Amino acid sequence: MPADKAPLILASTSPYRRLLLERLRLPFTAEAPGVEEAPLPGELPGAQAQRLARAKAAAVAGRHPASVIIGSDQVADCQGRALGKPGSAARAREQLAAASGTTVVFHTAVAVVHADGLTLESHTDLTRVHFRHLGADEIARYVALDQPLDCAGGFRSEGLGVALFEAIESEDPTGLVGLPLVWLAGALARAGLSPLAAR
Repeated sequence: MPADKAPLILASTSPYRRLLLERLRLPFTAEAPGVEEAPLPGELPGAQAQRLARAKAAAVAGRHPASVIIGSDQVADCQGRALGKPGSAARAREQLAAASGTTVVFHTAVAVVHADGLTLESHTDLTRVHFRHLGADEIARYVALDQPLDCAGGFRSEGLGVALFEAIESEDPTGLVGLPLVWLAGALARAGLSPLAAR
């Protein structure tokens, strides 16, 4: 990386976010932010995602001055109930049963701290996933095949999860996977790290 370019750090250990960020072809490292991700009492899903994205970016920025930091968080809203990462097959089946025949709104927040340590930009991408009416056998088979235990909502849209849906509404398909690259590319350019700048 040229000397005048600030280091780029992804405040996440998510393999999905790392793969997405690699699409922008900017060199970066990834670091665990060490932020408690529990919701606050009465906190709405969108507010939770935005707070955690900012907190993750700020935590890593505090350890790496003069770097550009990306923080992100995603919370799924199923009729007012937040769906996180299930962590177990039983929980994944329960989440998908709750989503069956409904629309789940995914709030994917991203925050960028500029290398000056003062400028913070943030954005929340909304994706509406319309689920088919799913039978218990379909749900069980899907969870066994795709093992979506580390995915918010209990499915992988980039995998077999597409078979669960009637439609997806989004301005940025990468938002559902976990990092809205359309907005992020512009934010990084404003931070001095344009993906299309001459190297």
